[in-house]
Amino acid sequence: MKSVNKTMIEAAVKLAKEVKACCVLVCVDIHRELAELSEDERKSVRFVLVMKESEELPEKLLPAAKKMELPDVNLTRVGKIKIAIAKGIVSGLFKKGDKIVCLSGVPKFGYADSIFFIDVGREFEILTSDDISDVVDSVQPEVFNAALNIACELAAQGRETRKVGTIFVLGDDEKVMQFSRQMIINPFKGYPEEQRNILNPELEETIKELSAIDGAFVIKTNGAIVTAGRHLSAALDSKDFPSGLGSRHIAAAGITNVTKAVAMVISQSSGNVSIFKSGKLFVTIEKPVE
Repeated sequence: MKSVNKTMIEAAVKLAKEVKACCVLVCVDIHRELAELSEDERKSVRFVLVMKESEELPEKLLPAAKKMELPDVNLTRVGKIKIAIAKGIVSGLFKKGDKIVCLSGVPKFGYADSIFFIDVGREFEILTSDDISDVVDSVQPEVFNAALNIACELAAQGRETRKVGTIFVLGDDEKVMQFSRQMIINPFKGYPEEQRNILNPELEETIKELSAIDGAFVIKTNGAIVTAGRHLSAALDSKDFPSGLGSRHIAAAGITNVTKAVAMVISQSSGNVSIFKSGKLFVTIEKPVE
């Protein structure tokens, strides 16, 4: 009898062909079964594997398959899918109108138990904007990925057992600075850009430590951190904003409404990570229930 994973993979591939999907997004650890597919089966559709940074793509799946890195934290299955699609859009891998077939499952069970059909731009709040290129042009993909990974880690783990809430504002830094004011002495002032770049792994602990202070991080398109502890002044009118979100979310929506920046908000109360662009919610990644 065929294994559950083999059956689910065959069903996902068949669906992907029928709906002319751009890829099969694999959000569960069934890499061994994928590698056991015949060469014709592996080449019949494009596979994108959602994996942790430390994991490697099986050699048999190279070079056709693509790896999508996830933060090394516990995520809901929908959270994994949302992060994968958000990163895919910013990197140019996915675009509005693309159809995606997604294989998902519960990690501890070790098999795929669900197939999702996703029409990018319809089924998630991820693409409320009509112009996806506006999101892509705002920040370099590797900078977006690094900031999102740190945000998810802070949301899941906090800092020294304390819950953390903060904002990362990415791109259009000169205009962001015009619509904000400094709340503390700038801790990044005077350092060369390569030392204060979010892509520098040696800086990660410093960023996490400074996330405990009030205010936002302002980050250039290339990842260089301009400042931390910044008060964002361009808030939207709360009556025009979805209920249940706090002052950080309103500030993040406001700054993206008057600039071309992307803003990531870590909610101190819920542990959710929300991303804003053009004054609108781009995507929310929910923290898993303990």
